[in-house]
Amino acid sequence: MMISKIVYGFFYLISLLPFWMLYGLSDLEYLIVYYILRYRRGIVRKNLVSSFPEKSRYEIIQIEKGFYHWFCDYFFEAVKLLSISDKKLKQHFKVNNVKEVEACFNDGQNVAAVLGHYCNWEWLSCMGFYFSENRMMGLVYHPLANRSFNELFKKIRSTCKNGVIVSKKHILRKLVEYRQKGLMSLFGYISDQGPKWENIHLWLNFMHHDTAVFTGAERIMRKVNDAVFYVEMSRPRRGYYTATFRLITKDPDSLPEYEITRRFFALLENTIRKDPRYYLWSHNRWKRTHEEFDRRFEVVNGKVLKKNSSDY
Repeated sequence: MMISKIVYGFFYLISLLPFWMLYGLSDLEYLIVYYILRYRRGIVRKNLVSSFPEKSRYEIIQIEKGFYHWFCDYFFEAVKLLSISDKKLKQHFKVNNVKEVEACFNDGQNVAAVLGHYCNWEWLSCMGFYFSENRMMGLVYHPLANRSFNELFKKIRSTCKNGVIVSKKHILRKLVEYRQKGLMSLFGYISDQGPKWENIHLWLNFMHHDTAVFTGAERIMRKVNDAVFYVEMSRPRRGYYTATFRLITKDPDSLPEYEITRRFFALLENTIRKDPRYYLWSHNRWKRTHEEFDRRFEVVNGKVLKKNSSDY
């Protein structure tokens, strides 16, 4: 607990620095991470080459360097949320199509926002100042392995107006609780991680890969009948972001099973291809293959079960 407080205090002091100083630290971190530590360079290069087979080696390296520059910026921009004022953040972070989202709230319908690890997703937890009062805003999160940094990012994601964070294990219960209290909610689901074997129910063609994808977020959206928006993030220039809400559906049950997930990944791929530097290429996203899944597992009554070891 003491270590977590020390970590928080250290990064809170860093957050008080102006943006130009934070980006100076980020530039230094880039040199260390990219050239000295070579952090996950092999995974990043492999992911880029396989995702963009049409690009030259020179183009791949330029995207790679751009990714590491942004990746270092991401951390310091996230830390900045510990102390930044709403007024200052509003200068750096714009949200489009707010009225369309508010119309859902006015109709008594909560909102689910699906997004990927693109641009600075941490800033989305601080968009409450664009909406009316009594709107609960938050991100569904998966706890980090490092306890101190997990506590740090929990504070980062809950520092802004009406900002809350909820573990994916508890999100359904929390949504029901808010509804019983008469509170409207908007939660962001970061839905492009690689699922565990037993959670694989769908494979999609994503970035030239046969990709196992999460479908749990869609199941929750259907249960609570949320309006579903895709959040398209962009970075016009360093230190400035724009989030645009794009409606997928107001009636989840009107779409075939997994159609929300399919549309999300199609939209995310389109966003990535516009500017691939800002996607989280350091994640070993395609370590699980469809061939291995078919060899080791089978689906019985909707459940993923291991095959008998003697069968393979």
